[in-house]
Amino acid sequence: MSLHSTAAQLVTLASEGGEHGGNHESLNPLVTGGGAFVVLCLLLWITTRFNRDR
Repeated sequence: MSLHSTAAQLVTLASEGGEHGGNHESLNPLVTGGGAFVVLCLLLWITTRFNRDR
């Protein structure tokens, strides 16, 4: 597979994505981002509890 044919396939794939929007109707970006933030903060808190000696 050449670089040119790979690039042409990627352009075709990217142009098809514009029709659908890429988002599911049930996904709310605010809830998804907020959930990820809470999980990362929880992981940070757990990590700092195990590293009390530093």
